[in-house]
Amino acid sequence: MPVDAKYKTTATATGGGRDGKTALADGTLELQLVVPKELGGPGGDGANPEKLFALGYSACFLGALRVAAKQTQQNVPDGTTVTATIGIGPRSEGGFGITAALDIYLPGLPESDAQALVHATHDICPYSNAIKASVDVQLNVRG
Repeated sequence: MPVDAKYKTTATATGGGRDGKTALADGTLELQLVVPKELGGPGGDGANPEKLFALGYSACFLGALRVAAKQTQQNVPDGTTVTATIGIGPRSEGGFGITAALDIYLPGLPESDAQALVHATHDICPYSNAIKASVDVQLNVRG
């Protein structure tokens, strides 16, 4: 499926990958990476790909929520939040896979409206579209 990319960014990882550094080519962000204890690393301060994915997915979904609300002529309530929980672990088929859960808080929005808005958002969010064929994203909605 072709995508007409309107924006692109570039990052480079150095060192050991999950235990090195990653930096944006434009110089606006550089992060030290550390392997979590749960994956056999030292843990401690530092980022990892799952943390970065959780940051990006939560922000992207919240932005897409606002787009979906405009398209359906709804309002996103003040105080709305999206919390992404990303996991990693071995797959039964071999290799590793990720898990994803989104907790979407839409204060004061009736349950049926909130559910409809979240499902419409899941259909347009770029992160959701990127992973929906390989990851069963759990959508938890509360108002």
